Amino acid sequence: MKIPFLSLKEVTALHEAEIQEAARRVVDSGWYLQGVENKKFEQHYAQYIGTRYCVGCANGLDALIWIFRAYLELGVMKPGDEVIVPANTYIATILAITENGLTPVLVEPKLNTLEIDDSQIEAKITEKTKAICIVHLYGRLAYTEKIAALCAKYQLKLIEDNAQAHGCLAEDGRKTGSLGDAAGHSFYPGKNLGALGDGGAVTTNDAQLADTIRSLANYGSSAKYVFQYCGRNSRLDEIQAAVLDVKLKYLDVDNQHRKQIAQYYIKNIDNHYITLPDTLPVENNVFHLFPILCAHRDELHDYLERNGVGTLIHYPIPSHKQECYLEWNHLCLPVTEQIAAQELSIPIGPSITMEQAKEVVSLLNAFQPGV
Repeated sequence: MKIPFLSLKEVTALHEAEIQEAARRVVDSGWYLQGVENKKFEQHYAQYIGTRYCVGCANGLDALIWIFRAYLELGVMKPGDEVIVPANTYIATILAITENGLTPVLVEPKLNTLEIDDSQIEAKITEKTKAICIVHLYGRLAYTEKIAALCAKYQLKLIEDNAQAHGCLAEDGRKTGSLGDAAGHSFYPGKNLGALGDGGAVTTNDAQLADTIRSLANYGSSAKYVFQYCGRNSRLDEIQAAVLDVKLKYLDVDNQHRKQIAQYYIKNIDNHYITLPDTLPVENNVFHLFPILCAHRDELHDYLERNGVGTLIHYPIPSHKQECYLEWNHLCLPVTEQIAAQELSIPIGPSITMEQAKEVVSLLNAFQPGV
């Protein structure tokens, strides 16, 4: 590809010397789990997000799983309780709910934002509802004051899936990951803050929740050979923590570069076959992805590929149409299904140059289906 969707090699090269030094420091230390690197990163990331606690874990899915599991262990929720969640999301958000014996209640997004439609949430709330899980999908702020008000009115937990929005700001200046009762974060290599492998974390201001999650992710133990819970092994390793601590220093700069590329796309993409979601102030979007909609999506994908531009679809099959959720396959969620049929993500990231962005725009503006 002349313009790859995302070159992890190029992204890593931006801070290669410091990353190699961090990895070497861990190797030389002889301590590879639950050491000083984890403590340092957890402290720095909690400070960055604006929460009292950060608990590292193995990946972003586990981060969400542990939040719900901890609430079960603490008696805040019980199996069968309902969690309101956007229908338009990566399946991990929903897997974390069903993994814990909880019931996802799917709410459609707005087509002009691709985020959960807060006007539809209250009608879905029942006496079994215990939480709303919002997803800052594509790096875009999903939180609204209306959602916060509903949580207060019905005494619901607000959980954030912040896997795609590290560094995103709410309108009041708080960062995503600090807006609700707890948040799950993914450090998958392609994220805005990405490790060199899997990694995740939970952020929260709730000391009891943080302690419970730390135990659950350590076999259920808070003291060696003493097991309060039936937990699992889900820990962030020292090398990943050290690498993340390096990259955290540059996250805001990298996000600013994404915003500059996004602003160029917004101002210059001009093709009536292509629709861009409504834009927020750039402070409320860190552009993990830049999604566009096109009724001729597959043809557009092939056209860009032929011209050396990498793209990805997020996500071609919605969760309610997946084989693993056969009981939902009959559901008709037209907005979610339209997004799944039309969404295409174009290159954006810290290593994309403005010259490459201009070439992407030129190709998009020249696209004509059937030609």
